Amino acid sequence: MNKPVCKGSHKGHLCVLASDERFEEIKALVAKPKVICFNCGRVANSRKNLCNPMPLKEKK
Repeated sequence: MNKPVCKGSHKGHLCVLASDERFEEIKALVAKPKVICFNCGRVANSRKNLCNPMPLKEKK
């Protein structure tokens, strides 16, 4: 099994914010999710807040 990889700077990623207990900041970053982290399954509004983001697909 492949080890999860963080793409880019880890600063501002939800995993870091959660470990720092910055939950109010996280709420704003996940209010309208468009991407999901392939590593941990967290969702976010922007790719820049996840380690290994991929687009969420909307149901039609």
